[in-house]
Order: sequence, then C-alpha cells, then structure tokens
Amino acid sequence: MSRRRADSQGSLGPDDEVMPYSDDETDDELDTGSDGEEREAPPVTEPVTPESGWRVKANDRDFCNLPEFQKKVFLCFKKSKYSGNAIKTYKYNALSFIPLNLFEQFKRAANVYFLALLILQIIPAISTLPWYTTLVPLVLVLGITAIKDLVDDLARHRMDKEINNRKCEVLLNGRFQESKWMNIHVGDVVRLKKNDFIPADILLLSSSNPNSLCYVETAELDGETNLKFKMGRKVTHERLQEESQLARFDAMIVCEEPNNRLDKFTGTMKWKKDQYPLDLDNILLRGCKIRNTDECHGLVIFAGADTKIMRNGGKTRFKRTKIDELMNYMVYTIFVLLILVAAGLAIGHTFWYEEIGSKAWYLFDGKQETASYRGFISFWGYIIVLNTMVPISLYVSVEVIRLGQSKFINWDLQMYYTEKDTPAKARTTTLNEQLGQIEYIFSDKTGTLTQNIMAFKKCTISGQTYGDPTSSDGVSLDRSRPVDLNWNKYSDRTFQFFDHSLVTSIREQKDQDILEFFKLLSLCHTVMAEHKGDDLVYQAASPDEGALVTAARNFGFVFLSRTQDTITISEMGNVTTYKMLALLDFNSDRKRMSIILRCPDGQIRLYCKGADTVIYERLHPNSRNKEATQEALDTFANETLRTLCLCYKDISNEEYDAWAKKHKAASVAMTDREAALDQVYELIEGNLQLIGATAIEDKLQDGVPETIAKLAKADIKIWVLTGDKKETAENIGYSCQLLTDDMQIHYGEDVNEKLGTRQANRRNQMPETRHNRKVKEPFFPEPGKNALIITGGWLNEILYEKKKKRRRLKLRRLGKKTPPTSPRDGQPIDDFEKEQRQIDFVDMACECSAVICCRVTPKQKANVVSLIKKYKKAITLSIGDGANDVNMIKTADIGVGISGQEGMQAVMSSDYAFAQFRYLQRLLLVHGRWSYIRMCKFLRFFFYKNFAFTLIHFWYSFFSGYSSQVAYEDWFITLYNVCYSSLPVLLVGLLDQDVNDKLSLRFPKLYLPGQQGLLFNYKNFFISLFHGIFTSLIIFFIPYGAFLQTMGQDGEAPSDYQSFAVVTASSLIITVNLQISLDTSYWTFVNCFAVLGSIAIYFGIMFDIHSAGIHVIFPTFFTFTGVASNALRQPYLWLTIILTVGISLLPVICFQFLCKTIWPSEGDKIQRFRKKYEVEEEEKKKPTPFKRGQRSRRSAYAFSHSRGYADLISSGRSIRRRPPVQRDVPASIPEIQQAENS
Repeated sequence: MSRRRADSQGSLGPDDEVMPYSDDETDDELDTGSDGEEREAPPVTEPVTPESGWRVKANDRDFCNLPEFQKKVFLCFKKSKYSGNAIKTYKYNALSFIPLNLFEQFKRAANVYFLALLILQIIPAISTLPWYTTLVPLVLVLGITAIKDLVDDLARHRMDKEINNRKCEVLLNGRFQESKWMNIHVGDVVRLKKNDFIPADILLLSSSNPNSLCYVETAELDGETNLKFKMGRKVTHERLQEESQLARFDAMIVCEEPNNRLDKFTGTMKWKKDQYPLDLDNILLRGCKIRNTDECHGLVIFAGADTKIMRNGGKTRFKRTKIDELMNYMVYTIFVLLILVAAGLAIGHTFWYEEIGSKAWYLFDGKQETASYRGFISFWGYIIVLNTMVPISLYVSVEVIRLGQSKFINWDLQMYYTEKDTPAKARTTTLNEQLGQIEYIFSDKTGTLTQNIMAFKKCTISGQTYGDPTSSDGVSLDRSRPVDLNWNKYSDRTFQFFDHSLVTSIREQKDQDILEFFKLLSLCHTVMAEHKGDDLVYQAASPDEGALVTAARNFGFVFLSRTQDTITISEMGNVTTYKMLALLDFNSDRKRMSIILRCPDGQIRLYCKGADTVIYERLHPNSRNKEATQEALDTFANETLRTLCLCYKDISNEEYDAWAKKHKAASVAMTDREAALDQVYELIEGNLQLIGATAIEDKLQDGVPETIAKLAKADIKIWVLTGDKKETAENIGYSCQLLTDDMQIHYGEDVNEKLGTRQANRRNQMPETRHNRKVKEPFFPEPGKNALIITGGWLNEILYEKKKKRRRLKLRRLGKKTPPTSPRDGQPIDDFEKEQRQIDFVDMACECSAVICCRVTPKQKANVVSLIKKYKKAITLSIGDGANDVNMIKTADIGVGISGQEGMQAVMSSDYAFAQFRYLQRLLLVHGRWSYIRMCKFLRFFFYKNFAFTLIHFWYSFFSGYSSQVAYEDWFITLYNVCYSSLPVLLVGLLDQDVNDKLSLRFPKLYLPGQQGLLFNYKNFFISLFHGIFTSLIIFFIPYGAFLQTMGQDGEAPSDYQSFAVVTASSLIITVNLQISLDTSYWTFVNCFAVLGSIAIYFGIMFDIHSAGIHVIFPTFFTFTGVASNALRQPYLWLTIILTVGISLLPVICFQFLCKTIWPSEGDKIQRFRKKYEVEEEEKKKPTPFKRGQRSRRSAYAFSHSRGYADLISSGRSIRRRPPVQRDVPASIPEIQQAENS
C-alpha cells in the first residue's frame, strides 16, 4: 500500500509551508494577490501604509488622548482607544463582588428555586415549615460558593498584581526612570536589560550589540527555547544610542491595528521627513525574554490588551460539566413533577373539603374560605412541603466533593515531577468528573509531546553505519558504555554516543571521508558562536542545526567563530580559518542549504546538506555509496529518526567566477529576487558527491507513546494541532506511534477532492431531498486504518474561510453587494451548504484513527476544537504549553497546561497543569474515572434518598385530607440532609473506587462507561425516582398497617401521629444508610464509622429533642415531648422497623446479585478477580525495536529546519568585522566574540 505525499509546490492548492491567518488579516493584506490579480509592486522607498492605521508618536503620551482617538464606552463617556499596559484577568473588585457574585449564583436554577421557596415560607397563610429550614441552608450554600469564588479571584488578583508591578526603565522628562509595567503607555521609550521580560509590544530602536541585534527567547509564546534574533533599523541604531538622543526622538509610527498575528507586522516610521519600513524583525513581543543582549531600547507600539500575546488569549469561557447541565435539566424535571404533584394534591384537597372537611364540625377553623381558595393555599403549602426533592444541601455536597477530588490530584505523588519540583495542580474545582468523560484530546506538539531537544543518534559515512553499541574494534555489543570524550576539551559532558569504533576512526585520522563528514557539519550551517569564559555556547535558528554542530564539536571538529566572510573551526585541535565565498541558505522550497568556501590550500569547495529527496536528484552519476546510504536512510526512517544527507563538490576558479557574477546580479534584482536567487543556486548545486547522512532524534517526553497507546485503548481520539511544518508533524506522529505503518495517510488535496465530490453529489440531488438527513455514507469504505494530515492552508480552503473573506473584501472595495453564489465558483450556495461542508469534514476526520493539523494558527486550533464540540457534541480536552495554545485550551471543555517550562501562559489559562504529557493518562484513567464514578454514585443515591424521604409526605396526604400536613417532626426535616444521611454518601463521593489505580491503568476499557454517560443520565434518574417511590411506599405503608388497630403489650396504643412519625423516620434513616453501604465498593474505617455514626447521631439527637428538658426551655419549637422513649420501648415497633428495612433492601440485594452474576459489566469482572490482579506481578517485557515493515519513509530534518541567519551573516550586521591586522593569521576567539552570553 503506497502512501501518497502531498506536494504543495506545483499544486493549485494553498502552500503547505505558509501559516494562514483567517481571523485578523488586514484588508490590504487579503487584497494583495487575491483572486489571482497581479498588482504593481510598490516602490521600495515608499512602503504601503495601511488605510486606517494605528498611530504612535514617540515620547508623547498626550498624543494618544487626542479627541480623534477617543471611543465611546457608555452613553456619553469616552476613553482612548489605546489600552493601558495593566492587564486584568480578575472578575471582581471590592464593590462589585457581592452583587456580581450573587447575580452569577442566581443564574443557577436551583438557587432561584430555593429563594422563591423562602419567600413562600415567609407568608404565614401558606407556610407549612419554618422559614429558617430554607434560609440557613441557602445562606450556607451562597456563602461557601462565594468564599470559593473569592479565593480563586484573589489568586488572579495576586497574579495580575505581580505582573503589573514588575519594574522597567521608562524615559520620562529626559531621563530613564524606574516605573511599573502598569504605568507604561503607548509611545513611551523603554530600556530593557539582559534577562528582562518584555513588558509590551515594542519597536526595537537600538541595542548594545553590533547593528542593534537583539536575541529573544520566545518560550512564553510558543514553548520553544532556541533563540530568535531581532534587529533595529540602521537609522535608529546610528542615531539613538544615547539617552539625550532618545529623549529628542519624535518619530511617528503608522502601523497595522492590534491583531493576534504572531508572525507578521507591517508599519512605517516617519522621522525627519523620511519614511522607513517596519516588519516583524523590528518588533519585540510582550512575553518574550531578552537574552545575550546587555541593553536595548524600544518604543511601545501596543500595550496591555492590545498586545499580540493577549490578543491570542481568546475569550475566557465559563466551563460547566455535562453532569452540571444534566443536573439543571433534572432540577427542571423535578420542578415540573413537583408542580404536578402539588396541583394534584391541591385539587384533592378542594374536593375533600367540599365533601368532608366543610361538613365535619370538629374541623371548623373559624375561617370563611371557599374550597377553591383552600385548594390554592394547599398548592403552595405542598410546594414547600415537597421541596426537599431537590435539597439545597445537594449543591454544597457537590462542591465539597469536587474540592476534595481536586486536592487528591494536587497530592498525587505519581504526578509530581521531581526534576523541576513541579506537582500536578487542579486550577479549578468544578470540572473533575468531566475528566472521566473525555472523547477527544487536542495536543500541541513542541514542548507537549516533545522536549524540543534534538540528539545526534546515528550516521552513515561512505556506506558504513555508526551509532549502535560497538567496541573500538567494530564488534557489535548488546550494550555499551558511552564513549569517552575527555580527550576533547570542547566536548559536551551531557553528550552520549555508544559507537566506540567511530571515535577510534576519528582519532586515528586515517579515513578521510569520516573527517570530511564532520568538517562539513562544522562548516555548513548558520549557527552563531558565543563565548562566556571558558564555555562555548551556540545559538542556532533551529534545535536541529544546533544538534548537528554540537555533534561535530564533540567529535573534534569545533566551530569556534565566524565573521562576515570567514569561518574558524578547530579540526582535531588544529585551528583553521576558511574564507566564505557564498552562503546558500535553507528555505522550505529548496529543502537544503549550501556553503561555498575557499580552503586554506586555495581549493574552492561547496558543502551541501539537505533532504534526501532533493540531494539524490543532484548527485553526480558516479557518486559512490548511493545504494548503501539509501538503505541506511530507510533504516533510520523506520526508527523515526530525522535524516539529512551530506555531500560536497569541488569547484574550479573559472566556474566559480562565472557563477558569482550571476549570483551578484540575482542578489540585487528588484523583482522576484528570491526566485532569481533560487535559479542561480540550482546552477551550482549539481553533480554533488555523497558523503553520508545523519540521523537525529527529536526527543519525545518520557512515556508519550505508551500514554497515547493507553488512551487509544480507552477509545480516546488524539488529534495533534501544531504550528510546525507538515513533515515534522508527520515524523513526530510516527515517533509517538500515533501514526502506524498500516495506516493510509490522506493529505489536504485528497480531503478537498473527497469533500468536493460529496458536495457535488449533494448539489445534483433534487432541492427537496438535498436538505433531508440520510444515513451518511463513509468517506473511506475500504477496510483498514486511515489518518488525516492537513495544513492550515488546506483547512481554510476546505472550510471556505479565506475565500469567503477575500471575496467579501473585494466586492466591498468595488462598492457591490455579494451576489448569489454560483455552484461553479467553488463557494457555498448558502449557509446550509457551508454547514454541511463542515459536518462532512468532521465526519471524515472522525473516521480516521489519527488526525494531525499542522501549520495552523492559534485561532484555527480553537476552531477545530469548536467544530468537534458543535457537530459531535463530544467532550474535549486540549493540552499545550505556550501562548499559542491558550485559545485552544480555553475553547475545549477541559484545558491542560504543561508546567515547569519557561512559558507559563498556557498554565495560567488552564484548568489543570502538570509537567509531563505522560501524566495525562493518570489524570484521565485514574482521577477522572474515579471522580466520574464517585459523582454519579453520589447523585444517584442523593436523589434516591430524597425521593424516599419526601414522597412519604405524598402518601401521608391521602390520610390527612390533603392538608399540607408534614409526616415528620420539623427538626427531622431540617436535620435529615445535614446530619442524618449526608456523611456516608459524601464519603462515597470522596473515597469510593471500584478498582485501584494500577488496575485502572491496566484496563483502559474501564473508561468507556464515562464516555458513553452510562452511570448518570435520565434513565438512572428515573431509576432513582422509582426506587425512591418504592422505598417510600414500604416505609409508609408497613408502619401504617402495623399501627392500624394496634395495642401495645402494656395496654397503651402507640398508634398516634407522633409515634408513627418516629417509626417512619427511624426506618428511613436505617434504610438509606444501609442502602449506601450496599453501593459502597471501597470500604475504609471512615466509611464504616460514617454509616454507623449517622444512625447513632440520629437516635442521639432524637432522644435529646424529644426530652422534657428541652421542651420546657423551648416549648414552641420542640413539641414531640417523650415520643421517642415512649414509642421505641415497644418491641412491636422495633419489629416493624426491622421488617420495613428488610423489605426495602431485599429487592435491591437480589437485583445486584443477579446483575453481577448474570450480566456483569467490565468493571464487575475485574472486581471479581481484583485480588488476583493485585497480587499478580506483570511480566517485564523487553522493549521491542520499533519496526514498520519494508516500506521506507523519509524522515525530515530538512523539511522542519527553519530559515537560518544567512542574511544576517552575509550582511555582516551581526558580528564585528575582523581587525585589518593579522590578515594571514586566524583571528583569536576574544577578538571575534566580545558579547557576553547569558
């Protein structure tokens, strides 16, 4: 089965290498090149200015407050459109907390319900229960929730305060003064120093480095720790170094409006009657960190909420669990049932009063009220009496359980990362049970699945493969100690290589191919070297290139320094300087880079490295070892290593001179300069001689493949959403075993074609049948696994994102309305068709075993999550580590941030945070599953025990003239859910577990009931309802029958109302507490104590409040004097209680026995053999090498490599030139490198 690879070059579709933005693209940008129109290129000296620009005046704060920049906020109140630099993530302040928090809490239907009940209970005419029975619990619930919200918001206040109070030097009144971040304004000039965080989006004016070069670390934005460089304009570098010069700086900056594009900036600086173009290379973004730069100056362009990092944050969404939504619907259901029952009983009271009550003289109350009015009053009375079907303590208990489950996550030592002292953290307490229902996981790649650390693992040189454990004599070993590199003073002590034969060959210096191989690695690159004392530090454009140069360094070929036209290396201790004639940098089209050098002996040589797919096309027909290298490449690819071919070519002086003229002409071309240079590069990069290939491992985080495999067994689908290139993402997909060799890979073109075919078929149907929903045909009817790899450009193409916007903007400029869309132009006919296109894409993706979306923007990541939530109604989880993942994290039902890295933006926006991806399996399969099971069991039992408790009033009403009379003592009603039945069910919600954590991880299939929502749904709700009805029937009618025409042993008749209330209450308490015992899977001393203790507390309190002493003190409140002691001394009544409890529990015991014996669930089967599994030691299997059949796959270092520092190096702007003296002697390291490394 051959795998088709999408080739964006030559395709009519979007460029796979370009990261699209469909959300904040400016009109002029979308207009450029849209619809294939050619436009005249603007003059270089007159850059295009955006139509409605963002204007910033340097050193002029008042400029931002001019009337033309004011926007209306509310009624006649206006404020500047320029944001201040203070950020605000908190929700409340001292004045708004109480009203806003109460407003939010009363959005919950149950709280409004209980407030209405409280109002009803205050009305004497209809009150059947004291008002305090509702007020105290309601205040308790509102208070506990408010305190929890306050604690959470205070943490946000502290975090905001910490960030806003960071210090920065700002130019005020002609001098730099220390100021807080929150006091920085647009237009301020600031001074930053090494290791400072950047406080706003700033235009770099100058720095202490040559040519105002400034290195920044973007870990806060994208999780990557390799440094990027920024550079000030030449004019500002030359004129704005001193404080006085900066104070006189009065330029006007006109640029794009604030947006979320992290990869683009367009603007113009107008200063001293000249205009200078500005781009992203001149901008320092908020959240980045200054590195390797002692000092730099900048002008604030965007502040606070206008900065790109804040714009990428997305909206903060209020997240609720599926169980919360179900509970709300169930509250509505209960409320409807309550109204129906109360209405029925009120009607009963009306008829009863007409037929019996009005005619019985002993029932006359002196009120001249009609039967209908009495029925109306009875209706409201029963609303109050039966309100305990939804007790307010339910919500308090749910919050307590969630808080406890969050603490268990925080305290889990198996999710504690010792290397960085980072524990797991539940940053919210309201979503724990949702962790047990996840169906889709959306993961970032860099820093989440990978460590973003590249390691040199293997290589092939002249057909010989090196890297496996081998002795110095070339004998293969099962295991070996790392090679000893102490002979090399520049070696990295953390570098590990196990092939001793390669080091032996290098030190013998007999094999020229091996020496040439590592010489190429030390010369052909764009790495910058910096010295700090005795340490040599490399700064690379990508970690791949850094790994290769570091490998050469460890094997004795040490890159020391470079100038604009030379490179100095140490070859096995001999320092040699090569003259650099040309540097042909990498780009995504070329997939290779070359360097042309003049060796010390005068020979001109071209070194080249790149992807094998492009290198093999350019090899000399007589190049040696092509077949052997090809086999090695296949082997490396099957081991998911990133491969790279190395080759060289000797060039004559005449050939180089002729080529150099063409190169110079292309380098100054005014139009299509890059294309012209690529054509010239092609002329020289031919007839190459192959030396060998390297194999780099992109290190995954520990346990990633095992975690993905285990989550897949739990039927959790994992999608990777990354801004990285397609080939890199695909390679990581294989490394982490998300992709396997038996999968058919489908790329953007294939997806677009299939969706287009489905769309065309739908259009060809009759209009009346087109909107009919039918059984959907699969997109992949053939058997086998499928995987989808799609780029952001194709995603926009498929979902009509960019086309629609371009078309709308074009028509708007022409002053036309959007015409009806023709089916021929590829646009959706109507909104229904666009929605169908999205549904088709989601259906196709969900048919695949793996989905990888690459080159996607933060907004696109969030959109993909939204599509799944919208059309699949699935519960989603997003996990990432950078600011570019924040939108996705906020959009998903659960957001997880990887903590312990440099970037903490994702953690600050997440619901849960931990240090390693592998902890995700424990979070979901253990804590999530337990939390879901516990919450479901808690809710089922809570509804049951309250139905059983409340419906006794219903049965009692048939014997009390439907008069809203309660069947229990008032204090029993008040304390039932607080003291008598709350603790056992609360402990089940906190501690219960069907199997332990090891078995939960060993059997991922146990997770499936949560995904399917089997443990708590409307079916379970009605089962609890009917169980409660059955129990209430038994508890009411057996004591009723026992009391009917009964005489005690001592001649006393215990058949009074109060004795009956005591017997039913006692039967109820014992029944519900023993019922929860039957449902408890995990017994501890605490559970046992809670069950027995609750029964004991009931009897203890009952005897106290039925005592004569308390009645004397509070005669109005305690009216059941001596009832308990009088009734419970009758053995007959104890027998009644035992009979009632037994009949209530016996059917449940029989049903549970039949279910576990005849229809056992997966959990029941594992529980049955739990002891066996717990004592069974799992066999330790040797890790098998990862094999993928006979087919080869190009693993792509070159594809993933980012553009290097070639332009910077060639221009000489980044490095101080060599001194003119010592022209024949290699420059020493101190002369070349004077900048201190961080």
